[in-house]
Amino acid sequence: MNIIETFINGTNTLLWSYVLIILLIGTGLYFTFRTKFVQFRLIGEMFRLLGEGARADKKGVSSFQAFCISTASRVGTGNLAGVAIAITTGGPGAVFWMWLIALIGSASAFIESTLAQIYKVKDGNNYRGGPAYYMEKALNARWMGVTFAVLISLTFGLAFNSVQANTITSALNGSFGINKIIIAIVLSIITAVVIFGGIKRVATVSEIMVPIMAGGYILIALFIMIMNISELPGVIVLIFESAFGVSEVAGGALGAAMMNGIKRGLFSNEAGMGSAPNAAATADVSHPVKQGLIQSLGVFVDTLLICSSTAFIILLSGLYTSTESNGILLTQNALETTMGSWAGIFLAIIVLLFCFSSVVGNYYYGETNIEFINTSKLWLNIYRIAVVGMVAFGSLASLSFVWSLADLLMGLMAIINLIAIVLLGKIAISALNDYLKQKASGKNPVFHVSNIKGLKNVEAWGGTSEKRSAGNK
Repeated sequence: MNIIETFINGTNTLLWSYVLIILLIGTGLYFTFRTKFVQFRLIGEMFRLLGEGARADKKGVSSFQAFCISTASRVGTGNLAGVAIAITTGGPGAVFWMWLIALIGSASAFIESTLAQIYKVKDGNNYRGGPAYYMEKALNARWMGVTFAVLISLTFGLAFNSVQANTITSALNGSFGINKIIIAIVLSIITAVVIFGGIKRVATVSEIMVPIMAGGYILIALFIMIMNISELPGVIVLIFESAFGVSEVAGGALGAAMMNGIKRGLFSNEAGMGSAPNAAATADVSHPVKQGLIQSLGVFVDTLLICSSTAFIILLSGLYTSTESNGILLTQNALETTMGSWAGIFLAIIVLLFCFSSVVGNYYYGETNIEFINTSKLWLNIYRIAVVGMVAFGSLASLSFVWSLADLLMGLMAIINLIAIVLLGKIAISALNDYLKQKASGKNPVFHVSNIKGLKNVEAWGGTSEKRSAGNK
């Protein structure tokens, strides 16, 4: 086990410190220029579409619900603990690089989610799709899609859900003294009730939880910033000075700030990694670009709002020089320093909401990919039972090895997805041009397979369904 763990940790260091950072940043910059900075020039349209999605009354999953599912998975303990550790190990300058990677990565998020919408498939009153689907349909590479589907199901559905459950149990046990076995039982039951209800129940739970948890946490951060308004300019200057300062370059801290900020941003917002497109595909919209833009906005919400909230809480508390290695504890200490002792209880509740929302969002990523491999309800129910079992296991076990393994699988998953979206990016860009052309003529954009010349295997937009393999019937 020691040899295996050493190998996995070494591979993770190589993947996350070098390979993935280069690939994700490079892909983000490539699509930023190819789309003519879509994430900036259409930001007003993103907010308009989010409001349009919230008002939609559909039998399937609304655009806003799809946004909430992806945000539920994106937003987890990493937004609390990960940001804290990035600041203590990389300095305040890490926050700037975290912001920068979100601004760049949102272009990749637009491309992958637009592709997921184009190649989604009908599933009763709902839709499903994601990278595995566009790998099969657009690249004619089912083997690639199956490989991706296995990796994301193991990573998000099982491993990450164990870690999230472990964090919930630790927070509730530490703050309220609740027995871990009781927490495990209750958490497993609630998880089962939600996930056995299908995508509509997952969407409904996410739609309720995400605005409450994210909104509440952002409001607390804003309150702290208002309370310390005189110190806020100094904190902002500190972030930029630490990101570019001469002393940081001389002391080697600039590299640490860049590395930790970029890793934290990529890890949190998941742009280009192939996870959020699985949620994006569920939305019932008139044009694929609508969900592409909304998922691009999701990157901003995750990093520029929620991660920044944690950053300002810690920087304003003055605890960013702390040697505390437990990110949750550091964030809790920062809150208590600013708000008082009750903040520890508040953070425990926030951790519960953040982590459980991630369990729900992560589960769905596995579900849609299990159905890609084989549509049999037996396999789906086996997967659901496995998810509940891993939640129970995670509540009681020590999971450092599981976490490291999940990091490795997610890294491999991201590489496969990045290859696919670079090969298929021109299709998403053509869809964007079609959307803008219709908008310019005063229309509410509506997509059809004929809108893009030569488009094939697009069954949800007026195309014909291709034959699926025998094992997937």
